[in-house]
Amino acid sequence: MHSAPSVSYPVGRSRDAALLLGSLWAAGACCAGAALFQVDRLGWRQALLMTSVVLTAMAARRTLGPTLVADLVFDGQDWSLSGGAPRKVARIAVLLDLQFLMLVRLDEPAQRPRWLWLERRSHPGRWQDLRRAVYSRVLPASTAVAAP
Repeated sequence: MHSAPSVSYPVGRSRDAALLLGSLWAAGACCAGAALFQVDRLGWRQALLMTSVVLTAMAARRTLGPTLVADLVFDGQDWSLSGGAPRKVARIAVLLDLQFLMLVRLDEPAQRPRWLWLERRSHPGRWQDLRRAVYSRVLPASTAVAAP
């Protein structure tokens, strides 16, 4: 059995993620506005609804704010994130896969998890290699078979 290919993929700000999150927020804000339009008087429930719309806008803005520019590297066994001091990543998990956009969580030892948006437009030529690497099972070094 062969392991997934080694791959290096650029990570940075994602326009597709910004468009997706902005669209979801706008849809939610429109629904909240329609709900507020239907009531005769404002109470604590309506104030909570308006507050949630504002807080989600602030959270989305913070999430899509400045991000590190780095390379996500898979060497066939381990993941690492360049840009600063490269560290081995304990685990990578795909949380959302839209075929052209992926949200992954990197769990590093003794670090907070990092959430990264990976998009095909960052490097279309390496996109399929990245997808193979993300979904592959890492073979132990003793059982990995070298390609002929």
